[in-house]
Order: sequence, then C-alpha cells, then structure tokens
Amino acid sequence: MIDWLPPGLILLAGAVLVPLTRGWLRTAVVLGAPLVTLWAIWQLPDGVSLTAPFLKYEIELIEASAVRRLFATIFAIMSFVGGLYAFRQARSYELAAALAYAAGAVGVCFAGDLITLFLFWELMAIFSTVIVWCGGTERSRAAGIRYAIMHLLGGVILKVGIEGVVIHTGSIQLQPMLATNFDTWMILIGILINAAAPPISAWLADAYPESSPTGSVFLSAFTTKTAVLALILLFPGEPVLVGVGLYMIFYGIIYALLENDARRILAYSIVNQVGFMVCAVGIGTQTALNGAAAHAFAHIIYKALLFMSAGVVIYRTGLSKCSDLGGLFRTMPITTVCGIIGALAISSFPLTSGFTTKTLISEAAIGESLALVYFLLTAASAGVFLHAGIKFPWFVFFQKDSGLRPKDAPWNMTAAMLLFATLCILMGVFPQPFYALLPYPVDFDAYQPAKILFYLQLLLFSGLAFFLLLPWMQRTLTISLDTDWLWRVLFLRVAAWILQGGSTAGQVLVSAVGDRLAALQQWTGRHWGRDGVFARSWPIGTTALWIAILLSTYVLIYYR
Repeated sequence: MIDWLPPGLILLAGAVLVPLTRGWLRTAVVLGAPLVTLWAIWQLPDGVSLTAPFLKYEIELIEASAVRRLFATIFAIMSFVGGLYAFRQARSYELAAALAYAAGAVGVCFAGDLITLFLFWELMAIFSTVIVWCGGTERSRAAGIRYAIMHLLGGVILKVGIEGVVIHTGSIQLQPMLATNFDTWMILIGILINAAAPPISAWLADAYPESSPTGSVFLSAFTTKTAVLALILLFPGEPVLVGVGLYMIFYGIIYALLENDARRILAYSIVNQVGFMVCAVGIGTQTALNGAAAHAFAHIIYKALLFMSAGVVIYRTGLSKCSDLGGLFRTMPITTVCGIIGALAISSFPLTSGFTTKTLISEAAIGESLALVYFLLTAASAGVFLHAGIKFPWFVFFQKDSGLRPKDAPWNMTAAMLLFATLCILMGVFPQPFYALLPYPVDFDAYQPAKILFYLQLLLFSGLAFFLLLPWMQRTLTISLDTDWLWRVLFLRVAAWILQGGSTAGQVLVSAVGDRLAALQQWTGRHWGRDGVFARSWPIGTTALWIAILLSTYVLIYYR
C-alpha cells in the first residue's frame, strides 16, 4: 500500500525526467510513468488517506472513491497510449508538458478539498497551454495566448467561488452542492468554462486544432473530462445542467457539420459529447451519474482514436482541410480502419463502447420521465452519426481521389491506434466488466433487441440522409463565425472606436482649453501687464476712494 503517495506526483516526476534523458531511457520514462501511476491508483483505499497542513486548513491530497478511481484510471491509460503514439515524433518539452498536464488531471481526481482541486486545476491550465504552443506556428502561438486568457479567467472565477464558500461556511470540503447563491454559481461557472460550455465554447475549437498532431491527442482527453468529474462530485442533480448539456450537444453538431478542417470537426464533437455528460449530471440519478462517468471513460478512448487518425493524416500529408483530402484509404488502410472504428464508437453503433455508455444516459432520462430530454438526446445521436460517424471518415479517407498517396502510420502510432480501437470494441461487446467499475450498481442491459433495432434504424436513416444531401455536405473554404467573434473582433473594434473617439475628444478639449488659456492670457496682460490698468500709477484721491469703498463693504458685512 502506498496511500501516502499522490499518483499525480509520479507523472509529474516523469515530466521532470523527460528533458533530462535521451533515447531508450526517455522512452522508458514516457511509457513507464503512466503505468506506475496506474498501479498506484489501484493501491489507494477508499476514503481520505493523505492530508497536509496548509495555512490554517488541513487539505486532503488523496481521497479515493469508485468514480475518482475510474477517471484517474482512464487518465493514466490515456497518458500511456498517448505517449506511445507521440514518443518518436513529439519533442521532449511537448512530452514533458503532456505528462505534467496528465499529472494535474490525476491530481484533480483525488483532490479531497477545494484548495487541492484548485491547485491541480491550474496546473492543467499551465501545461495545456504549453502543449498548444508546441504547435510551433504563429497561429498556435496566438491560439495559446487566447487559450491561456480564457482558462486564467475561468480559474479566477472558480477561485472567487471557492473563497466565498470558505468564508461563508468555514469548510473547504469537496461535497455536493447546488447553485443557490453567488459563491456556488461562481464555482459552477468556473467548472463549466473548462467543460467548454456556452457561451464560450469556442476556446476549444480555437486552440486544439492549432497544436501539433500529437499534442491534440492529449488535449482531447483531460480538461473537459476533469470538468465532468468536478460536476459529478460538486453539482449532481443541478437542474440548470440539463439545459446547458442539451445546448452543448446541438451546438457541437451544427458547427461540426459546417466545419471544413478535420481536427476542428473533432474539436466541436468534443463539445457535443461532453454535452451528453453534463446533461446526465444534471439529471442526477445513480443511473445518470453512471452514464456520465462511463461515457467520459469511453469518450476519451474513441475521441483520442479519432484525433490519432487525423494526426497521422496531418503528419503524413501536412494537410487538414477536408476539401484537400480524400482517397487516402488506398495507402493508409490501418489509419482508415481505426478512424472508422472511432467514428462508429462516437456514433453509439451497437458492439462499440459508445453504444454501451450513451444508452445509460438515455435510460436515465426515461427513468425520470424526461420525455423531451430523451427525444432530444435521440435526435442528437443521429446528428453525431452525421458529423463524426460519416462526415469525418468520408471526406478524409474516401470521397473523390485527392491524388495523395502518403504512407500509413509509423509503427508506434499504429500500435496506439490499434490498442484504443480494440478497447472500443471490447467495451462494446463485453460491457459488464466495465460496468462493474462504475460508482453505482448497474442493472441495465444495453443489448435489448428493441433497443438495438431502434439504434440501427436511427443510424442507418441518418446515413441515408447524409448521402442524399451529399452535395450540400461538401465543404468549401469558408469560415464559420463562432461566439469568439465577440471578443476577437467585435470587442476589439469597439475598443478601437472608443480609443479613437477618446483621442478626438481629447484633441477638441485640448484645443478648447488652449483657446481659453490664450484669451485669459490676453485679458491678464490687458489689466496686469506692463501697460495694464492695474500696472499704472493711480492718483492719491482715486486710491483713497477705493480704500473707503472696500472698508465700508467690510464693515457692512461684519455687522450684518
């Protein structure tokens, strides 16, 4: 038992060692640190096992439970498979940043109090920004700055809420709450910013596609899913989350359908899929929370698989726009197959992981008699199949021949993709062992004949609609305006207008003041200058008259 060692520190130590090592030793660190972390995660007993004094509080560095262990497990697995995918192509500082980023996510999983959660939360923000910058382009540098600003803003809002809760309750415990006052609303908003909830969801699609082909794989896994865990721990059953989740679902679908860039399609799809989880947390029942946790676990796997397949295409061709790609299945069969498996999983196709997890969320909506929510989730499942299940693999690997004949993925990228593709299928075919890891008992059979038939009909008719509307699905070199237009364009224009108006007003004011000062100077010169009235020598009589007038005025005022 090593219940005295926070598992996240193992990944953090690996991040420190990566730049200090070379060759096979660096590879051993990149792949070994996540495996050791995974082992340490499963050595932790339930409950609080490590505390430390901090200021006047006793912070809880390790608090384990089934849901915390589940998220930490997939984060460690993601770190290993992501390291396998990236270790031959990524630079040392990107690998180090990825391990530190994962360390923050694992630290959040076992944080037993609000202070510890906030510290690891900010650790993720710092190193995820570094990963965006590792894209190495001017666009990635600018996107990284915007990403950092957005997450620092979210961190400040979260900190305000935490401070308020601590001041008004005297407790730093991480426990369920509802958004009923300013403090809890600030905490909820701070978490939702990391979840890419509206109206600032655009930071995700702005930053993730600008990272390197390997960096986007890591970015897809941690930030939004730690936000989902935080919502499960802090806001289960919060009604507003149902509406927020539904908005995210359809927002992601619409923008993914409009998008031309392969990784931006997948980035908007992250928002869509996290919307399912947020909606489930809002429903708040045991089945719903099981669905949120299970779908987050499965999502990390199939979404990373999709980003891996897109990353291989970009790595081999240097292109990311769907209008420039097509026909790659001829020379990239393994990448194509893995991309299709990931696309089927995200679409909840039977015998894939997405089917066995997303149906839990639909079942929870039925159990609470939320008919409208259930039908919207069902319609959204068809939309997911349109943009991620068909659009992504069709335009990237099939459609018209682009004439490109790139090689398939290098062996390490191939191994990583095959590993996650296998997990997508195993979790779909044999869901019960996975269900046993969920926080609450599961009495649910995803493979009921009626349910299978229903989803097959839904997906097949969605696919038919895609090909019937294929001429309208063809993407062109267009730009989809998102809410980030407000602060990237509108606010800048308003600020420039205000500055220009202020400058003009300042010039007018300076001119007016100058004119008044010149007039005052002339008037002063006329009266007090060398030849002015008050500079002349006055006769004694006139002087005596003025003295008498002033003295009389003083006496009248004094005796009034």
